[in-house]
Order: sequence, then C-alpha cells, then structure tokens
Amino acid sequence: MEGSQLKNRFRRILRHSGNGGAAAHLKLDPLLDENLEQWPHLNELVQCYRADWVKDEKKYGHYQSIGQVSFQNQIYEGPDTDVETEMRLANARQEKAEDATDDDMPSTSGRQFTEAASSDTKHFGPSPLPAYEPSFDWQNERSMIYGQRAPDSHVAHYASGLKISVKVISLSFQAGLVEPFYGTICLYNRERREKLSEDFYFRVLPTDSQDAKICFQPRGIFFLDAPSASICLLIQLEKSATEEGGVTSSVYSRKEPACLTERERQKLQVWSRIMPYRESFAWAIVPLFDNNINASSGGSASPSSPLARSVSGSSSYDGGFEPVSKITLHGKLGSSSGSSVVVEISNLNKVKESYTEESLQDPKGKVHKPVRGILRLEIEKHQTGPVDIENVSESGSMTNESVDPGDNIADSSFSKCPSNGSDGPQSSKFKGYACDVRGSSENKPATQGSSDLVSDDFQAFDFRTTTRNEPFLQLFHSLYVYPLTVSLSRKRNLFVRVELRKDDSDVRRQPLEAMYLREPGAPLSKWVHTQIAIGARVSCYHDEIKLLLPTIWTPLHHLLFTFFHIDLQTRLEAPKPVVIGYAALPLSTHAQYVLRAEISLPIMKDLVPHYLQDAGKERIDYLEDGKNIFRLRLRLCSSLYPTNERVRDFFLEYDRHTLRTSPPWGSELLEAINSLKNVDSTALLQFLHPILNMLLNLIGNGGETLQVAAFRAVVNILTRAQQESVDDNERNRFLVNYVDYAFDDFGGRQPPVYPGLSAVWGSLARSKAKGYRVGPVYDDVLAMAWFFLELIVKSMALEQTRLFYHILALDEDIPPMQLKENVFKSILQLYDCLLTEVHERCKKGLNLAKRLNSSLAFFCYDLLSIIEPRQVFELVSLYLDKFSGVCQSALHDCKLTFLQILCDHDLFAEMPGRDPSDRNYLSSVLIQEIFLTWDHDDLSQRAKAARMLVVLMCKHEFDVRYQKTEDKLYIAQRYFPLIGQILDEMPVFYNLSAAEKREVLIVILQIVRNLDDASLVKAWQQSIARTRLFFKLMEECLTLFEHRKPANSMLLGSTSRSPAGEGPASPKYSERLSPAINTYLSEASRQEPQGTPENGYLWQRVNSQLSSPSQPYSLREALAQAQSSRIGASAQALRESLHPILRQKLELWEENLSASVSLQVLEITEKFSMMAATHSIATEYGKLDCITAILMNNFSRNQPLEFWKALFPVFNSVFDLHGATLIARENDRFLKHAAFHLLRLAVFRNDSIRKRAVVGIQILVRSSFYYLTQTARLRVMLTITLSELMSEIQVTQMKSDGSLEESGEARRLRKSLEEIANEEKSVELLKECGIPENSLVAFQEGSKNEWSWEEVKYLSNNLLLALDAGLEHALLGPSMSMDRYAAAESYYKLAMAFAPVPDLHIMWLLHLCDAHQEMQSWAEAAQCAVAVAGVVMQALVARNDGVWSKDHVAALRKICPMVSSSEITCEASAAEVEGYGASKLTVDSAMKYLQLANKLFSQAELFHFCASVLELVIPVYKSRQVYGQLAKSHTLLSNIYESILEQESSPIPFTDATYYRVGFYGDRFGKLDRKEYVYREPRDVRLGDIMEKLSHIYEAKLDGNNQTMHIIPDSRQVKAEELQPGVCYLQITAVDPVMENEDLGSRRERIFSLSTGGARARVFDRFLFDTPFTKNGKTQGGLEDQWKRRTVLQTEGSFPALVNRLLVIKSESLEFSPVENAIGMIETRTAALRNELEEPRSTDGDQLPRLQSLQRILQGSVAVQVNSGVLSVCTAFLSGEPATRLRSQELQQLIAALLEFMAVCKRAIRVHSRLIGDEDQEFHTQLMNGFQSLTAELSHYIPAILSEL
Repeated sequence: MEGSQLKNRFRRILRHSGNGGAAAHLKLDPLLDENLEQWPHLNELVQCYRADWVKDEKKYGHYQSIGQVSFQNQIYEGPDTDVETEMRLANARQEKAEDATDDDMPSTSGRQFTEAASSDTKHFGPSPLPAYEPSFDWQNERSMIYGQRAPDSHVAHYASGLKISVKVISLSFQAGLVEPFYGTICLYNRERREKLSEDFYFRVLPTDSQDAKICFQPRGIFFLDAPSASICLLIQLEKSATEEGGVTSSVYSRKEPACLTERERQKLQVWSRIMPYRESFAWAIVPLFDNNINASSGGSASPSSPLARSVSGSSSYDGGFEPVSKITLHGKLGSSSGSSVVVEISNLNKVKESYTEESLQDPKGKVHKPVRGILRLEIEKHQTGPVDIENVSESGSMTNESVDPGDNIADSSFSKCPSNGSDGPQSSKFKGYACDVRGSSENKPATQGSSDLVSDDFQAFDFRTTTRNEPFLQLFHSLYVYPLTVSLSRKRNLFVRVELRKDDSDVRRQPLEAMYLREPGAPLSKWVHTQIAIGARVSCYHDEIKLLLPTIWTPLHHLLFTFFHIDLQTRLEAPKPVVIGYAALPLSTHAQYVLRAEISLPIMKDLVPHYLQDAGKERIDYLEDGKNIFRLRLRLCSSLYPTNERVRDFFLEYDRHTLRTSPPWGSELLEAINSLKNVDSTALLQFLHPILNMLLNLIGNGGETLQVAAFRAVVNILTRAQQESVDDNERNRFLVNYVDYAFDDFGGRQPPVYPGLSAVWGSLARSKAKGYRVGPVYDDVLAMAWFFLELIVKSMALEQTRLFYHILALDEDIPPMQLKENVFKSILQLYDCLLTEVHERCKKGLNLAKRLNSSLAFFCYDLLSIIEPRQVFELVSLYLDKFSGVCQSALHDCKLTFLQILCDHDLFAEMPGRDPSDRNYLSSVLIQEIFLTWDHDDLSQRAKAARMLVVLMCKHEFDVRYQKTEDKLYIAQRYFPLIGQILDEMPVFYNLSAAEKREVLIVILQIVRNLDDASLVKAWQQSIARTRLFFKLMEECLTLFEHRKPANSMLLGSTSRSPAGEGPASPKYSERLSPAINTYLSEASRQEPQGTPENGYLWQRVNSQLSSPSQPYSLREALAQAQSSRIGASAQALRESLHPILRQKLELWEENLSASVSLQVLEITEKFSMMAATHSIATEYGKLDCITAILMNNFSRNQPLEFWKALFPVFNSVFDLHGATLIARENDRFLKHAAFHLLRLAVFRNDSIRKRAVVGIQILVRSSFYYLTQTARLRVMLTITLSELMSEIQVTQMKSDGSLEESGEARRLRKSLEEIANEEKSVELLKECGIPENSLVAFQEGSKNEWSWEEVKYLSNNLLLALDAGLEHALLGPSMSMDRYAAAESYYKLAMAFAPVPDLHIMWLLHLCDAHQEMQSWAEAAQCAVAVAGVVMQALVARNDGVWSKDHVAALRKICPMVSSSEITCEASAAEVEGYGASKLTVDSAMKYLQLANKLFSQAELFHFCASVLELVIPVYKSRQVYGQLAKSHTLLSNIYESILEQESSPIPFTDATYYRVGFYGDRFGKLDRKEYVYREPRDVRLGDIMEKLSHIYEAKLDGNNQTMHIIPDSRQVKAEELQPGVCYLQITAVDPVMENEDLGSRRERIFSLSTGGARARVFDRFLFDTPFTKNGKTQGGLEDQWKRRTVLQTEGSFPALVNRLLVIKSESLEFSPVENAIGMIETRTAALRNELEEPRSTDGDQLPRLQSLQRILQGSVAVQVNSGVLSVCTAFLSGEPATRLRSQELQQLIAALLEFMAVCKRAIRVHSRLIGDEDQEFHTQLMNGFQSLTAELSHYIPAILSEL
C-alpha cells in the first residue's frame, strides 16, 4: 500500500486497481508496449494511469495532539461537602466521568481521553487552556477559516457508493442432479433492461445437504452508484449435457437414447468430446433493494431483498409479502470486514435452450417453469476503496467507524418481492440467515490492501465508468461483444467463433491473442466461441465476449465472426463443425457502433483475401441474399481511445508537435488546442488528467504563443470542470485530486512546470495591470487561481525533493530551496498583481476577492515549507504593505484571514525573522494586526481576532512537538509583546465584550504561565501604573472565569433575553468556556450518546422517527430547540436540555477552568510577592496594592478546594515577606476584607477549607504579634467582620415544631473560633495545611517570642461572646415584640459583646435606647444615652481631644457605672476601617447624646441625674463661648433644682419606680430556670399588674408545649426539688430598695418616706422584703407567735441600669422574734414622730405642710380607734403567759419603747396645740382624749407610765 517515502514530504500511493478487475493489470500490445515513445500522447496516457499517486503529506498541515488532559472533579462548598461526602462524591464522579469519556461519547475532538499528568511540579495547577478549550479540534478549527481548502479523499473510484461481493455457497436440487453446473452473475437494471457490469463466471457442484460450503470459490465484486429498486443480480445457470454411463445426451439428434443406432451413439460420443455442450438450464433475478426506497434516507432496502435494513415483521408494505423466515445478523454492523447475508434463491426458472437475455424479461414470452432447487449465495457489503486508502496508509491498519455494537437485528421478515406490473415472472423467493464469514475481524493488516478482498476475487468491470462525468483513473482498453441472433432459412445447430485480426491480406494468418477466456487467470486466447443454439432457424445467444484491444489500431484491425454448424452427418473419423459463413467488423468504424444499440451484418459464404476492401467485396457471396441476418451489440470500454474526435485531433497534433513532425510554427496544434473549448463535457472530464498533463507540458516548454494558448485552454478546461461536475465546492474535487495525487510534474522526466506557468500567468497579469484588454478569461484565471498556485507549489516541492533526494540521510530534513532570482521575481510580480486584484475587488465586496485572498495565503503557507522563508516574508510584507494599518472592514477581514491561514503552518512557532537577527517575523506581525483589530469598529472581526489567538495558543499547547519546557518558554516569549501592547492601550481591552475578554485573558494567562521569571520581571519593572494594570488584568480573569453554580430552576433563565437581532449563531451553553464548546455541545446533543449511526445504506437498524434530521431525538432536545428558538435562549435552559453526561462534562470543564485560572493567578501573585521582597520591580511598596487586590479578589470568589489548599501557603509566605506593610494602617481595608473572608470560610461545611481558614486567622494573629506586639487592632477587625458575617449567614434554623435553634453555620463558626486558640492541635493543623510548623512563632530579632496563647484565648473568647450574643438575639426573633425584657437584654448583650468596636457598641446601645423608649422605660433609655456619650468621651479623653478630662468621665460613671466597663483602647477608637472608626467620635456627637440623656432623665423625673448631665454640657459651651446656649443651660439647671426641691418637700414621699423580685422555676424556662431577677417597673405598676404581664409573656411561650404555669402566691423560700416536675412556677414579690447607709439589722419597720435621702442619687443595687411566719406551723398567729424574716437581695449592677431587670447574685436573710417585731413596730412609730418634730423648717411659710404631716402621724398613733396597735402589744406580751416567756432584757426593752413612744406623743400634742388655728380645736380635743385614755389603758400593764408622763 505505502510506497517509498519521498524524504518525509511526499508519499507514494500505489495505483489501486479500483473496479477494473483484470483490466487494471492490463498488458498493452507487446509490440507497442516497448515502443510507446513513437506515440507521446499514449505514453502520457499510460503514465497517467500507471504512475503511482504522489501525495504531499504536508500540504494540509500535520497536527499531532497530545492526549486529552483528564479533569479532576472540583469540590466546591455546597450543601454536601463534609469530608466523607466529599470523598464519596469525588470517587463516584470520577468513575462516572471515566465511563462518560470512553469512546462511546460523541467526541468531535480528535483527542482521546488519556490520563495525563495535569500539571508539572512548578505550577500550582493545570493550565487553564485545556479546560477553556476542552474539545479543541484542530481540523474543525481549520475548517472555519474562510476559503479553507479541505483535503479530498483520494478517489480511486469516485462515485462508488457501494461495493458488494457475491459468493456462491452451494446448489442443491430435489431431483438429485449431480453434474457440475456453470453460471454467470452480473448486475442488471430491470427497468432499463441493461447490463451494468460484466459477467462473473462460477462453477458449482450440486450437493445433497444445504449446509455444505464451497470454500475455494472466488467472489465476484460489483460496484454500485446508489441503491435503486431496479438494480438486481441476474443469475444464469447451465449444465454439461452428459448422463450417467458415459452416453452423451441426445441433444444434438433430438432422439431418445433408446432410439439411437450404434453408429449415431458413437458419433455423439465423439462430438461431446470435441464440443462439450453446456445446456442452458435455469435463471433467476435477485433484487438487491426494495422498490420503495426514498432518496432522503439514503436508500433502505426492502424486507425481501438481501440488502434490506432490518424491518420488523409487522410492517405493512404495499403488495403482499409472505414472511418466509427470519434473518439475524451477528458481528459488528458496517465494520470494514463487511457484513454478509446468506441468500437462498428458491425460485429458479427453467429456460429454453436458445435465448437472449432480453427474452428472459420479455412480458410476451411464455411463463418459465420453476426448477425445484436452491442456490445459496453469500452477499456482502464492503467499504469502498477511497476511505481505506487513506486509513490504511495513515495508520497502518484499518480504522473502523464507531457504530452501534451488537445491535442484533431480529424478527425481520423476508418475503416475495412484489412483481412489477407485468414485469416477467415472479422475482426470487429466498430465505436469508446469518453467516459469519471468515471471522469478522475488525483490523486487517495493511498488506491486505484497501479492503478485505482477496486477490483471486473477480472485480467485475462497471460499465457505467465509461459514461460518468468523471476522469478516468485506470487503464482499461477492452471491447465487449454480444452476438444476439442469426436468422437462417433452415434449422441449424449453430455457434459463433469470435477473433480479432490485424488485417485481411492473408486469410490463413493467425488472429491476435486478444480474447479473454471464462476461466479466471487463463492466458489470452486467439479466439472464443459462443454457446450452441440447437436446431433453431433463429439462433439466439446470451454470451458476453471480452477482448483486449490493440493500443493503436489501423483501419484494418477488425473482428471476424465464423459461424459453425454441428452436423451429425460428417465422417466419424475426422468430425468437425461445418463452417456456414463469416462476418467481419472493422474496429475503426466502431465509434458509430458504440452509440448505436445494435449492429446487423451480412454473412459471407467464404473468405477471400482483402475481404474488407471494396475491391475484395465484389468477389464475395453472401448467405440469404446478402441480408443483414447477424445481429450483435458492442460495448467499448477504453481509457486510451477517446471517442471524441477533437480530443483525438489534439492527441494527434500533440504527438506531431512533440516528435517535431509538424511544421515548426505549430498552427495545427494551436487550432487543436483552441478547439478543446468545444469538446463535450463528458469526454473532457474523462480525459481531464492526460489533457491537463499535456497542456502543462506545453506551458512548461513550448514557445510563447503555444504557452499562452495552452494556458488559456487550461483555464477554460478548469472552469468547465468546475461548472459541469456535480460538485459545488469552490475547489472542485476532480481538480483537487489532480493536484493532490495525480500531478507529479512528469515524474522528473521533464523540467518542472512552475517557472513556465508563473511566467505565462505573470505576463498576463501584468498586461491586465497595465490596462491591456485580456478578455473575460482573466476572471476565470482569478477564480481558478487556487489551482495554479497549488500546482506551482507542488511543482516546486517535487523539484526540491528531487534535488536533495540522494544527498541527504534518511532522517534529515530537506533544506529550504532558494528560488532562482528570475523565477522569484516573476512570482513576486504575479503576487503583486494578484494582491492588487484582491484590493480592488474587495472594495466592491466581491466574493471572488475573498477566495483569491485565501488562495494567496495558502500559497505563502505552502511556500514556507519549501523555499527559503525569507523569500516568503518578502511576499508577506508585500501583502501587509498593501493592506497596512486600519483599512476598510472587508480588506481588514481579508488580512485577518490571510494571517489566520499563515499561522496555521505546522512550524509557525519556529519561523525565523526577516533578517537573521530577528526572531519570528510572523508572530510580531500577527500580534500587531490582532491588536489593531481589537481597536476596529467591526465587532465580528474583534471576535475573530481573539479566536485566532486562542486557537493558535491551543495549537502550540496541545502539539506533541512543543511539550518541552524550553519550547513552551520560546513560544511564550514570542507572544509576550502582546501583553505589553494591551497594557499600553488598556481602553482597547476594556472595549471588548466579555466573551472576547475571556479569549484574550486565557491567552495572557497561558503566555505568563510558560514565561520565565526574568521576562515577567521586565513586565513589572517599567512603572507602578503599568504593574497595576497588569494585575487589573489578573482581576478581570478572576471575575470573568469565576464558577457560579448554575441554579437548579429552569425558570431563572427566562429573564436573560437579549435584544432582538442579536440571536446567537449557535446556542450558548456556557458563558465561560470557549465559543467552540457551544458548537461541540450542539453537535453532541444531536447525536445519541450511545454512538453515531453509520452512514451506509445496508443492514443498519434505524428507527424512522429518530433518523429524520428535522425531528429532535428526545424530549430533551425538543426542549432545547424550543428554548433556542426564543430570542437569546438562556444558557440555563439550554444546559437543562443537555444529556446528563454532557451536562456533567460541561460542569466539569467549567469548574476546572475556574480552578485553574484562580490557581494560575495565585501563582503569578506569589511570584510577584517574591520579586517585591527583593525590591526588583516597580510597585507601590507602601501599600502593595497589587497583592492585596488579588488576594481580596481571590477570597471573595467561589473557589474550589484545590484553590484553598494552594492559597494558604501563599498567604503565609506573603505575610512572612510583607507582613509589616499588610498589617499597617494603610492596609486596614485589606485586613478587614481578609478577616471577613477568613471568618466566612470558617463557616464552611467542608472541613478542609474550614481548618485552613482557622490557620489563616492564626497567621493574621501571628503578624499582629510580630509587628504590633499586641492583637487589639486585629481584635477590632475580627469583631467588626464577625458582626458583618453574622448579618449574612443564617445563625438559626427552624425546628420541626416551629421554634428556632442554632444552625450548623453557627456551630461550625463556634468550632472554628475555639480552634483558633487550641494550642494542642495547632501544630497538627499547620501540618495538615502544608504550612511550616514554626509559622506561629513571632520572634523579633533578639527579643522574646511575642506570641501569647493567653491573648489568643482572650481574642477567641471575645469573638465567641459576640457570636453567642448574636445567636441569642436571633433565637429571640419571633418573641421579641412580646418579651420586651429579653429583647432589651439581648441588645444589651450585643452591645457588651461588641464593646471593642466603638461603632458597633454605640449602634447596639442606641437600638437598646429605642427599645426602652418604646416601653416608656425612660430611666433605662437615658442610661443608654449616657453610656453612648461615655464611649465617645472616653475616646476623646484618651486622645486628648476635646474639653473633658478624666474627672468628667468619673462624674459620668457615677450616673452610669457601665461607662467604666467598656474600656475603649486608643487602638480601637483610632481604627479607621471602611466606615468604622474615629470620625464619628467627636465632641458634638457626645453632646448630642448627653442632651438626649438629659431629656430622658427629666421624663423619668430623675432630676438629680439631669443636673449631673448638664454640668458636663456646660464646660463645652464655655470653651466654645456659646453664651446663648450657656444662658439656656443655666435656666434649665435652675428649673431642675426647683423640681428637686418640690419632690423633696412633697408630703407624699416621691418614688421613681417600684421593684419586684421574680423567681423562675421549671425546665421550660431554659437559662432562666432557678434564677431570680429584680425588675424595675414604673411607679404606678402594682403587684397584680406585673403578675398579669409576666404570666402573659411566659404562657405565650409555653403555650405550644402543653405546659401549665403556676404563680407561687407567697414570698417564702422555694425548694426547687419539691416542686412538681414539668410544671413552670413564677414567684413574684414586691421589694424595697435599700439605701446606701441603711442598717438592715434594725428591727424597726421600714417606712420608706422616713428614710428618703433627699437629693441623693437614686442608685440602688440592694433590695429587701419582709416575710411574716410562725414557728408552730400555722400560717398566721397572734402577735406573740408572729416571727418575721427579712431577705436582702444583691443585684448584678445597680438600677437604673441599661436593662429593666438585673440578676440577683446574692441573697441573705435575717429572722426577728415576735417580741422584737413588737418593739420594732413601736420604735418605728416613735422615730416617725420624732423625725417630724425635729426637722428644721426655714421659714414661716412652711408651717402648713408641717401641720398636715404631724396631724397624719398623731392620728395614727394616739387616736382611740387605732390604739389597738400599742394596746395589742401590751395585751400580747405583758399579760399572762407570754410575759413569763420573755427574757428580762426583752421585757425591759419593750417597756422602754412603750414609755418613749408615749413621751414623744405627748410632746407632739403640745406642738400641735401651738400650730393650730380655731378650726382644728375640735381635732386637738379628740387627740388629747385619745392620749389620756391610751395612758390609762397602758397603766394596767406598766404602772410606771403614769409617773413617767
């Protein structure tokens, strides 16, 4: 198959015999074979058919791709990515991906998936390019180029759509016949009654068993254009006419054997030896295809035909079919070994002895009797030659199309074929069943030729070869003769002998050995004869006689027919047939005969010398009065002898010119050349190759006139070939085949064609350029320019190869050829002229110009690998000068196409420069032009330019030749200037669309990836701004390639309707991947994923619903079509419509693209960081904004696990190198961003990422220790970011019962925050993240390790506090509006948790303040305002800013003790972080909140606080000298003091609030269980009110849980364990505040009004309540049994506080005995009276209030009706039994108290008498009476009383 390699460029392909059978190995007339030199045109023809094809291997580019990179599944943070599922997912998807990417995937890409190392060690990840362009298909990308020339398959037999082999397996008869049978099979067209091929002869012995096979039978090979119902196999059988016993049959005598005489028997025996007669026996027609073929489906055959596709038995066709049996096919369908069907032909029909083929089909003929026998044939379909030639030669073994394996076709019915009208007898019935022929091996060794046909197969010549409009490619030169009938007047046993004679001079001379015998492989014979027609007046014949024609024939060459009669009357001794007569037919008159259907000849009785000439004819006698009684038909099949006279004339004149026998001026030749215009197209095309060869020969070495004439003739022929063949391509396939295969520049026998051709064409072009008229032919020249240019190139390449063939060693490359000066000059001129044409015509928008442009580009492309590249660069620079700068859109498009084609050259990367010092001239030109295009207005050209660049990058990246690092570096350096240009002109880049930007960025990343560090540094050394722009590009990469998980709803897509008119050409499945992927996916989704249907016609199972191209193959695709028919169908909807495997692939690619881009940018950033550390580049060293921008960008994107794994070591090293800069104030924004995203990552489900986030935070802490020796500022950062994060993530989730609980996110965040301070696990964690174990050590030079785990724990706890506060707040969510206490508390906790950040602290305090104002808790709201002012004041004092000092802060602290707890560090207050920080902490803001506090305190009537607040406001006004405000403030102050006076002088003591102790008992209270709180309520809230309020709040909370709630009615101590489980209890008790210096051990009753401390601040943190009880177990008793318990509660903090309730942290109790109680009661009254009497009053005006209070107290003490108080004590303790129980000390105390009480009462009455007027006299008398009667009563118990008073 594969001939010698012409030094790796050209491959010789041996002539393939195609369909000619023996004709291909034709031996020409031996005499002439040696002497062909006499006939140059013959020599040319024979050369043309016999020379090997020469194929230029480099012409269509050579591209060997590396194996496809395998992609890893990227793990993104999702609902399912904890470690276990992560592994499970990865493994499952890995397996799936492997299954999917097997060969069964519709892969339009030539690259098969192989496990390739995804990246080398020095890179962080794989190159982004393979993921961007995962289906890169070089062939496909090339085919998109305008004017792309496609290699045509080498066609040894153009239109042979099908090749069928037929082999006879067996023949069996019921009658038991045993003679050998002979037969013929040919292709036959029933409708036209025409033979389509020559006969295939076979011989077969009948067998008894049907299954016996005849293995040595050769096969007949037939060729078909296309399936058609009328094509069938015509089979004719005949048998030897002998019987058993050796007695010959009676055929010759027509008598029964019994009736023969002995003599007759002997004669018959002799005859049968001389003429072994074969009796015509039977015939059959086998239709190959059904008659209802439809052209569109490519011809499916009928169920009744052997080549039927499988059709299920239920199908109903017109005409009744009888299902005869079933057919099943084993083996791979359509594989190159062919699929065979065994056909049983049971309807053999008997024939008459003497018949013609036509009579078999004659409807008027009698019906033929059936023969009971079965002939079994094996019919097999083969691939046709051309495919195989390419496949075998390229790969060395057969390649198979991928097909559906093992699609067993069962249940198809074979049945009778419907008879076509009256078309003769019924067609064959046959049974078909499977046959596995010779093991259906898929890969045959290459030696076996183009298909699996073996050498002894007979290839039947296809008669249509001679009538097709296509070039002859083989040598065949034979004549088929068909004698039809001889009509005589009497019956004869007649046969005809045929021979070929050279002349008629000698009758006895032997004929030429030119006749083919029936036996395969037999030598040529001198004559052959037909069958014998027995006893017939009109003898009919059905023989086909084939003879080889002489190469050159004279008028005397003729066929001679001799007619013999077998006569039984001849002598027995020397029997021989009797010659009846002769007929002669001269060959030279054959041309007219070929066209006529039949020829009739007279029969001569005798032969006389010169019987052909008129002179001889006079002496001849004819049979039957000279009538034409012999009918015959001829068929000429010759590729040497043209039937067209003008072609023959041209050949003749060509010979005369070549042999110099014609006059020197050659005018006849000119005439002949010019008349070629008028040759009909069939003849022209058939002899296209030799005619072109001869004309090119004349162009190469004729005179100028001839050259021009030949050139014009060639143009004319090419144009006609282009127009008149069915081929629509711009490069006609016959011409392509001529250039690519047939043309070999006369095999080096003559000088090369290209100098002459370029000279002729050049002169014509110059004439045109000068304005001469060159006729319309010039447009044709331009249209066919591609042909001439390719011819010139091939001619040069062949010359180059021949020049160096013998000099070079086998493996050396051929050096480029230096063109001769004059030749190069003429080519340059020609090129220039053609460029001008392109330029001119482009402006008119002619298509021709674009095609010519592509041809010129290919011309340069081809020359690059032949001649010295610098000569080509001259042509290229000539082109670029013509098209320089920004030109018209059409011209620019041409320029792009030109460059696109040039850059597709295999060795583009290795091209030299224009002069030796340059490097790669083409790449610099390309970069220049592409950049120009991006600045162009034409959007489509921008996209094209970007696409070119990506394809080019892919070519380099995936090319096997450029896989070494140094190659990649060289390529990267070639393209590196592009990045420089982009940086110089950034607006150009920004103007591109997103898709184009992606294309450009992927190229930039690819270039930078392969660059060496030194070159990269150059890019960063020029200026800070330029470096910044470089990193802007990197940021664009991250933005544009980020992988966003597609949403799961298809509805989302419907919003992205693009405006009408922008409908994309191919649907867009993916935004981020290369545009090529959309085409790939639309193609792939059109094919069923199991494999592509084969395009053959035979044996292929196809469901008609699926095969129709207009119908989608599934609902999914229907959906996709519906979606894409909408304007701008959304990518989302299209993705949904993809097959799941394809969708999975698409996502895999997108994930990998995003991951590899991020990793690539990270790698560049790390390099940059290293360079910046050595200060070798230009960047802003103060901020390192390039690094921070990229890191911030990276953090905020959705990144896969791979990326996070790579990021943290880089993060660590960047902080190692540049920590001081990054941690400095200038980078607060970056630091905050980093902190936020590290915390965000710390929430991830994916544990690997979460742990890395923990390490990231530790790295920040380490840097903070190292550079700042403390973490306060970082703490502020983390607190701020935690607060932001918590507003973004969901910290709670709904439980099934509707209540809220902590979410997974919050739990993971808590875990991470704890891990930050986990010292034990720290080293292990660092190891796991690939970071050095000593990374957390913060040594300053020569100092101690600054790292402190204590401080880290403090930081961690702070953050946890904030998290808990936030969580608690969130959990309250729904009940917030109801349980205002809890709401206020949660705001308070938040305020405290975020205390390190003033802004957040203030924010939550203000929320709290609002909440209190809503509840009308004015005092608490005022406290919040004071706290806010305190924060601001502390910050101002800390930075010495403002008018206040520490004393002022202390004064504020007295109002609100919480002010001291929030220490605001200088660090914190000064941290300026994006909207947080000192700018808000001003004197004005403090003033604002102080004034608010003042207003709220006055609403709460706590005027003494108002005074303190105003005293802080006044210094500010003083310092600012705002006198108006000062005056206002002082007025306000005086009003306040007046209000305080008023409060104090009020007879009813002023209370600002009531206090209640509330205890919670019960599990359902959660954290509140067994805790006690003191509530501060407005002063008008009574016990009942608060009970109702709290019951309402907690019942609502417990309502859903069938919980009951009890209120404990008394204030006794509760023992929680004695309570009923599952029930909730509230205990509510009123309590009194305790003054600062109050004696709690005093037994006196507390009367609050007596102890009010005037203007002292009402700040309480202790409370008490008294509980009476008895020790005898009764609930109540008399005074003598009544004990009292006093409980004192200490709260956490003091009221008024920031919240309404405070936790009780300490509770103490005292017990008083009954007598102490009594004494206490009396002492209390005494003290009240004394207090009233002794209180000084300043003016007389105060008398009235004093009188009123005195009257009130006296009335309660001595009025008769209330005496029970003192009297009851006496009766209880001083009478009878109790008195004896009292200790003497107690008794004395009691008596002393009573006496003192009475003394004070007496004094009071006296004072009363002084104060009263007349109106109170009566009251005074009552008081006097009461006192006297009380004294009298008491004297019974205490006699001494009378003397005392």
